[in-house]
Amino acid sequence: MVPIRRRIFARKKTARAGARADFSGDIHHKLGLDLPEDDLGEDLEDALDLYEMGSKPRCEEAEYLHLLQEARDRIAAGE
Repeated sequence: MVPIRRRIFARKKTARAGARADFSGDIHHKLGLDLPEDDLGEDLEDALDLYEMGSKPRCEEAEYLHLLQEARDRIAAGE
C-alpha cells in the first residue's frame, strides 16, 4: 500500500503539470489570435529558431519577434 503522503504529493504534482500545460496553451492561443496568419506550431523555440530574418517587413518583423520572445519568457517564468 502506498503511504498517504506519497499519494497526495503525486496528485499535487500531476495537478501542477496540468495547470502549467493549460497556462502554456492559453498563452499560445492568445499569441495565435495576435498572429493569425502565422503558423507557430507547438513549440515557440522552434518558431524562433526557424524564422528567417528579412522575410517580413522590418516593423512587422520586430513586432513578431518581440511577441514570440515575450510569450516564451512568460511561459518560462510561469506568469
